[in-house]
Amino acid sequence: MAGSPVQVTGTVLTTRRVEAYHALTVVAPAVADRFRPGHFVTVGVGGPYTSMLTRRAFAIHDVKPDYGGTVEFVFSVRGPGTAWLADRRARDTLDLVGPLGRPFPLPRDPCTCVLVGGEYGSASLFVLADVLQRRGCRVDFVLGASSADRVFGALRARRMGETTTLTTEDGSLGMRGEVIDVLAGVIADARADVVYACGPMAMLRGVTAVCVEFGIPAQVSVEQSMACGVGICMTCVVPVIDEDGVTRMVRACTDGPVFLGERVRFDDVGTIPFDALGAPGGRHG
Repeated sequence: MAGSPVQVTGTVLTTRRVEAYHALTVVAPAVADRFRPGHFVTVGVGGPYTSMLTRRAFAIHDVKPDYGGTVEFVFSVRGPGTAWLADRRARDTLDLVGPLGRPFPLPRDPCTCVLVGGEYGSASLFVLADVLQRRGCRVDFVLGASSADRVFGALRARRMGETTTLTTEDGSLGMRGEVIDVLAGVIADARADVVYACGPMAMLRGVTAVCVEFGIPAQVSVEQSMACGVGICMTCVVPVIDEDGVTRMVRACTDGPVFLGERVRFDDVGTIPFDALGAPGGRHG
């Protein structure tokens, strides 16, 4: 059932460590029913009496039919909110809102797709790969991180992908370097038609540049801080060139998080470009 997001109280089914990351599986049938690859959820942290009012946003890694429908998300401990989440155990409850955002657009016809993930950004790519393969698409993976323990999903990628290329900055797994160093070769060898990517902004910028050189689209899921996840707070805005050629400050949580890479002004992320609609000196109306 596709439709609007819902707010639910979900019961934690399992918790697990995946190298440097944590994964939580939560029973949430209403969210699972509405899920499409690329969606995310926001989670209340700290319990009902916490002073941590803002929710935390996480890409959905997996959805299964167990117990009416479960969703799994993956995260790294970065502060008190994610530290609290890492301490959850089976049968604890979590407040979830989802699925949120615009999902990955899917090709109408079978084609060759390269899926690029950085750090735990690759978590959202596996359900996408499954859907693409069911549509007859070829899938090749390029995954990278700073070190081996921060590459997420290497074994699963090797099982699913036609090819899987791994990179680490310290050389502890796969090739030494970054995904951008190997991406052009993978695109050329696979004769790729489209690239899907999720990871840090610097990586997405590089992925987009490579795709522009090859004349193929890059569908990128941006990693941008989100306080509300539903388009109210405006903390996650990014400058994006619209179809009419006008730059607009759009909300990653509702207009994204998936964008056509060549339309994202990566050099201007974190600023309001002078020529953006509504900016001082820019276009108005």
